[in-house]
Amino acid sequence: MELNRKIDHTLLKADATQAQVKQLIEEAKKHQFYSVCVNPTWVKYAYEALAKEPVAVCTVIGFPLGATTTEVKALETKDAILNGADEVDMVINIGALKDRQLVVVQRDIEAVVKEAKNKALVKVIIETCLLTDEEIKLACQAAKEAGADFVKTSTGFSTGGAKVEDVKLMRQTVGPEMGVKASGGIHSKKEALAMIDAGATRLGTSASIQIVTEA
Repeated sequence: MELNRKIDHTLLKADATQAQVKQLIEEAKKHQFYSVCVNPTWVKYAYEALAKEPVAVCTVIGFPLGATTTEVKALETKDAILNGADEVDMVINIGALKDRQLVVVQRDIEAVVKEAKNKALVKVIIETCLLTDEEIKLACQAAKEAGADFVKTSTGFSTGGAKVEDVKLMRQTVGPEMGVKASGGIHSKKEALAMIDAGATRLGTSASIQIVTEA
């Protein structure tokens, strides 16, 4: 298994500088990570820097709260793709899920999926640390029904990150065909492999170098 090709090499801090983003890109090129995951403001820069590399450009939508309107998420998606994004990781409307407004949740995802159709892959961040097991299932079902490509555990900016048991539950809910991305708090090769064993097909981490260079 090529662990490096399962990693979205991530830098989403608010105070990330151009020098830090450039370093992220150079690391991704060196280690041939699947993608770099950056905030929307850095998408065009990353796209231009990676134009001749087999490293995708991933960005985030409605991040990190998921509380922007559906129309704004769709517009963010359109803008990100115009700037060169290959993948978009969108945050669901968590409050609507808690209120069991499942139609609202699904339509929110569908708007992003529609904007990205045939242009970019869509991962749906459900923020597992804020959800019950039942809510995790409902969020995954909504993402699947909406036509998303992946479900993703976490933003990394809430009260917790990826947990093995949550990844297992997500995999069981979406079945074998859909992608599952474990993100947040993955700092070692052991943790990375545990997530993959649980059913993750992609990992989001800022500790990518440490993970792939561990003996």
